[in-house]
Amino acid sequence: MATETVKRDAGGAPTLRRVLLDNGALSALIVLVVAMSLLSGDFLTTQNLLNVGVQAAVTAILAFGVTFVIVSAGIDLSVGSVAALSATVLAWTATSEGLPVWLAVVLAVATGMACGFVNGLLVSYGKLPPFIATLAMLSVARGLSLVISQGSPIAFPDSVSHLGDTVGGWLPVPVIVMVAMGLVTAVVLGRTFIGRSMYAIGGNEEAARLSGLRVKRQKLVIYALSGLFAAVAGIVLASRLVSAQPQAAQGYELDAIAAVVIGGASLAGGVGKASGTLVGALILAVLRNGLNLLSVSAFWQQVVIGVVIALAVLLDTLRRRAGATPGASSGASGGVRGKGPQAVKYAVAAVVVAAVVGAVSFFNQGSSGTTTKIG
Repeated sequence: MATETVKRDAGGAPTLRRVLLDNGALSALIVLVVAMSLLSGDFLTTQNLLNVGVQAAVTAILAFGVTFVIVSAGIDLSVGSVAALSATVLAWTATSEGLPVWLAVVLAVATGMACGFVNGLLVSYGKLPPFIATLAMLSVARGLSLVISQGSPIAFPDSVSHLGDTVGGWLPVPVIVMVAMGLVTAVVLGRTFIGRSMYAIGGNEEAARLSGLRVKRQKLVIYALSGLFAAVAGIVLASRLVSAQPQAAQGYELDAIAAVVIGGASLAGGVGKASGTLVGALILAVLRNGLNLLSVSAFWQQVVIGVVIALAVLLDTLRRRAGATPGASSGASGGVRGKGPQAVKYAVAAVVVAAVVGAVSFFNQGSSGTTTKIG
């Protein structure tokens, strides 16, 4: 009877606790929301939360595309520039060249996919490291955007600019697009052959090749998907700005990579999911929004975000080390299994909470006497 009770208790352990333990990024997001709510009375309002969603939308869409690449053990530094180029192509073809808007949208998406396809060619057949190939595309795409626009913003078509509006007067369209692209990412990763190929290539590329997987062709598709998502993100961003700006989305590639890593993906490949990437993008948006409400300097915001990224990677490293301990897989220690990783997660989570809350409070108090604050 006692044994049955123990089994029932073990099986009926709080689901929420298990979810939070298995999803460190989700735990961090909840802690951040609670902390910001306590520090600012304006944070937990409907309008502000919708603003957080809008701020996270472009980064999240970019990050969904980057997730494909990182899961396959690659990297894509060109997504920000490709987003700007795609938006510029749309505005230029629809406004200056007089093409139908639907055709301009198709050309913009095709531009993003073409840039990603070139990245895939350079990585797969050119044998260039992904870092170098996509860094080159970053410069090429940005340069083409400047050439096409002559360095000046181009007015965006009104019919496409509605992507920056709201539905029903309260639900932002960028949030809807973000959720839709997140669902597409989840389906691709979890329900398709190319998704399974990404995990196989990221886990062990040589083993994937020996098992019959056409790794080079799969990488072409993977990078083309990243370019497609970058094009969608560029269109959404330009819709919010009501113009295609050649210098738009600068630095967004770093935010996208950070969102993927914070969401639990490993830069070594083979690990990552759409929900984690969404949570990572929301963490960055909540941080920026909350620090703005607390009147923390934009310079300190960069410091805090950098610390959060470093802690996220540290957490991933510690989790992997804890999971690789000899006793972790021992059958005789079934009752103790998982306590190491859980203890590490608890400890790191406590450090993160203390560091973020303490730093925010300190910076907020330190800047209260200043006359100029960047919100």
